[in-house]
Amino acid sequence: MAYRCRSCGYLSLKWLGRCPGCGEWETLVLAEEEGEEASGAGAEAAPAAAPRPLREIPLGGKARWATGLEEFDRILGGGVLPGSTVLLGGEPGIGKSTLLLEVAGRLTQAPSQGPVLYVSGEEAPEQIKLRAERLGLPPPAQERLWVLGEQRLRAVLEAARDAKASALVVDSIQTIYPHALKEGGLGTPQQVGEVAYRLAQLAKSQGIPTFLIGHITKGGEFAGPKAVEHLVDVALYLEGGREGDVRILRAVKNRYGSTEEIGVFRMGEEGLQEIRNPSEFFTERVGAAKPGSVVVPSLEGTRPILVEIQALVAASRASLPQRRATGLDANRVALLLAVIEKHLGLHVSHDDVYLNVAGGLSLRETATDLGVVTAVVSSYKNRSLDGDTVVVGELGLSGEVRRVRKLKERLTEAARLGYARAVVPARNSGLSPDGLEVLPAEELGEAMEHLGLLG
Repeated sequence: MAYRCRSCGYLSLKWLGRCPGCGEWETLVLAEEEGEEASGAGAEAAPAAAPRPLREIPLGGKARWATGLEEFDRILGGGVLPGSTVLLGGEPGIGKSTLLLEVAGRLTQAPSQGPVLYVSGEEAPEQIKLRAERLGLPPPAQERLWVLGEQRLRAVLEAARDAKASALVVDSIQTIYPHALKEGGLGTPQQVGEVAYRLAQLAKSQGIPTFLIGHITKGGEFAGPKAVEHLVDVALYLEGGREGDVRILRAVKNRYGSTEEIGVFRMGEEGLQEIRNPSEFFTERVGAAKPGSVVVPSLEGTRPILVEIQALVAASRASLPQRRATGLDANRVALLLAVIEKHLGLHVSHDDVYLNVAGGLSLRETATDLGVVTAVVSSYKNRSLDGDTVVVGELGLSGEVRRVRKLKERLTEAARLGYARAVVPARNSGLSPDGLEVLPAEELGEAMEHLGLLG
C-alpha cells in the first residue's frame, strides 16, 4: 500500500498530512488502480536499482533525430532525443496542433521501425486527416502516421506499446483521464499530474520521444500543477497574437539544451512555415528612415537577430501620462525614461510614451537599452536616424554605456545585411567587421552625439 500526492506525484509508504515533495497539505491519496503497482509504473515496473559509483556509469550518448524543421530542432538542442518528454503550451488556436502534426509527419522519416502515434482527445481522426492534407503530408508519411481518437490513459499506453511506436503525440493532456480518477474531473491537478507522470514513465521505459500539448491559464502558465512542468524534459511556449501571423517558439525549460534559443515561424495557408532569416523579416528597410525608429542587433540564444524598436512620444494633458511597451519589459522602460531625464535633460515625464518591437518579438536582454533610449529621443526631437546605423549597449543608472556579450556576432550580422555604422559600448572596443564603421561610446551623451541627436 502506498500514497501518492495529487499535486506532484510524490509516493509515500504511509499517509502524511503534508507532502514532502511540494509542501501541499492534504494531497496524499491511496494509490489504487487495477493492474497497477504502487510505484506508478504499471505492470512493467522495473526492480529497485542498486547504487553505483559515478565513474562506472556510462555516458550512453543517444543520437538525436533531426525533424528537418531547423527552427524546431534548434529549440530542442539539435533534434529529438529518444525517451524525452516535451510539453508544448500556447493560447487556443495559435497553432500547437498544427506544429506537432507537422513534426509527427517528419518523424515518420526517422530511422525507426515503428509508426508515429498521434493521440487526439479533442478532435476526431477525420479532422486530423483534413489538417494533414492541408499541410501537404505525402502518402508515405500518412502511411506511417497512425491516429488514435482516445481519452482513456490506459488505452493510450497500451496502444503505444502494442504499436511499438517510434514517437508519441498526445493532444492534449487535459483530455486524457486515468482509470483511478475518483475526484474532480478533466483539467484538475490530480488528473493532469497523473497523466503527465504516466506518459513520462512510458517515454523513459520504452525510449519513445513523447510530445504533450498542454493548455495554459489566463496568466500564460501551463494549466495544472507546477509539477507537470517539472516532470517533463522540455517545456515550450508558442507565442504570438492570433491577429498576426508570426509565431515565436520559446523554451522555458530544457534539460538537453539552452533555454535562450527561439524558433520563428509564420502561419500560412499550409501551416507553420519557418522564417530562416529573422533579421531580414523583422527589419523591413522600406523607404526613408522615420523618427522614433532604430535597429538593434539583439541576441536570442546563440543567434543574433536584428530587430526594429519603434517609439512615439506625444504631448499629454493628463496628470498621469501613458506608458505603454509592447515586447519590452515595462519596468525596464520606466528606468530608462528616468535615465533620459537625468542625463540628457529631456522632460519626457509630461509626455505619453509608446514603445513597440516590430514584428511581435519580445526582447528580454538589457543590451537593447541604448536602442530603446535612442528611439525615444529620436521621436521626442522628431529627428530620424541614418537608416544604415545600428545601436547596441546596456545603460547604467549613471548614464554609462556598459558592455554586451557576443558583440562580434551581432556586428557581423549587421554587416551581412548591409548596415554601415554601429554605435557600441567603448568597453567592447576593437571589433570592426568588414564594411562596418564602429563608433564606441563611454556615456549616453557621447552615443547621442554619434547619432546626431545631441543638441
